[in-house]
Amino acid sequence: MGTLENKEVEFAKTLEKITRNARENGNVISEDQIKEAFEEFDLADSQLEMVYDYLKKHNVGIGEQPDPDEYLSDEEKNYLDEYLESIQGLGDVTDGQKEGITISAMAGDINAQNQLIEIYLKMVPDIAKMYAEQGVYLEDLIGEGNEALIKGVKMLEAIEAPSEADEFLAKLMMDAMEEAVAESLDEDARGQKAVKQVQEVADRAKEMAESLRRKVTVEELVQETGWDEEKILEAIRMSGNKIEDIDYTE
Repeated sequence: MGTLENKEVEFAKTLEKITRNARENGNVISEDQIKEAFEEFDLADSQLEMVYDYLKKHNVGIGEQPDPDEYLSDEEKNYLDEYLESIQGLGDVTDGQKEGITISAMAGDINAQNQLIEIYLKMVPDIAKMYAEQGVYLEDLIGEGNEALIKGVKMLEAIEAPSEADEFLAKLMMDAMEEAVAESLDEDARGQKAVKQVQEVADRAKEMAESLRRKVTVEELVQETGWDEEKILEAIRMSGNKIEDIDYTE
């Protein structure tokens, strides 16, 4: 499979793929499907357990569907109840009516597209619950899903038959929610990196200050550590000028 780095990239891609497959299958995947997906990696039982743990932490059921409300906070449950109440009665149509509306929406009929939005609003929270407890509030996930739905009904000319609308729109909602979760994780990572950088500069400044028995200047830190001056200045900015062992009067 190539270098270790390539293996890690392929492993991450496989993990992402089976997670998405599980989402599209009602948030559940079988052990056999997992083992088949990772067959070429020749994983030990302990490594497979790590994969199972990852999936469980991402609300994916292995062999059986998880409780969709299990990961919701009381606040999110209250919001969900209010949301469902607000859309109660919207989009209540027969399968035949839905098909006719979808055909008209595919042809660009704006009224039909608006009707289709109402029909699919109830699908949004079901998909959003799959991504609960992953750094994005349910309310925001539903908001992302609703936006994707509104955009998606205007893109239905891309499908060939009205029976494809469910899958087409669901995938757009999933993409939007997964992007929101990924952005949240990126923000967390940036935040953790910032905290680490501030702490690193603060610790080194404290060490020098204790040795010199006075506060140190940015220039002295640069000379002592060999760090780029911008790294130190950035840490100072991120701390709100509160690294107490640095002399800001210089």
